[in-house]
Amino acid sequence: QAQLVESGGGSVQAGGSLTLSCTASGSTYNSRCMAWFRQAPGEMRVGVAGIYSGISRRIYADSAKDRFTISRDNAKNTVYLQMNSLKPEDTSVYYCAASGDSFCYDLQRSHFRDWGQGTQVTVSS
Repeated sequence: QAQLVESGGGSVQAGGSLTLSCTASGSTYNSRCMAWFRQAPGEMRVGVAGIYSGISRRIYADSAKDRFTISRDNAKNTVYLQMNSLKPEDTSVYYCAASGDSFCYDLQRSHFRDWGQGTQVTVSS
């Protein structure tokens, strides 16, 4: 059974940093786009960053550009999201997701098939 497990969430003050990790098991994810989404209370789940299976190509939402970095270690079946200069508006539950193939589809949620349970990130001012 395919499974994605996130870790690394927590509480941090504005301007701080956090690194989220997502470890995959039960399926082959190395050939698939891996991404991070987030969902704040009362809002839709939106894409934050994605990384193609070829590792070198990444895609970011405007809110994440220049502050967040997505990376992956295929040997460890793990994808990371390094978040710097965090702002209170980054407070959300962050979800790891895998698309159905090697493409990230501009982080359109409907193309992502497998999801983790989410990890809470809280940024205080």
